[in-house]
Amino acid sequence: MEISLNLQSPREVATGIAERAKRRRLDANLTQDGLAARAQVSLGTLKAFERTGKSSVEFLIAIAFALGAEQEFENLFPPRPYKSIEDVVAKPPRLRGRRK
Repeated sequence: MEISLNLQSPREVATGIAERAKRRRLDANLTQDGLAARAQVSLGTLKAFERTGKSSVEFLIAIAFALGAEQEFENLFPPRPYKSIEDVVAKPPRLRGRRK
């Protein structure tokens, strides 16, 4: 059993991402309109994202590419590390989850 010590809620994580994206936009000296044009997203959606953190995955990826932060997605869902040699030898990778 694995215990997560993350004390942030999904909403707080989303808001933090939006704040960091806004900071990166400002560091690049881009206006909201300029970033929206560069990312090919609507200005209203960008404004809402910076204010609330709500977005689609496609929107977030478009903003990341426009800000030069696409590499960060490479580490989003890393494989879990093996706990023992038996895990490496005995278990083939799962292709499906169990139905519940």
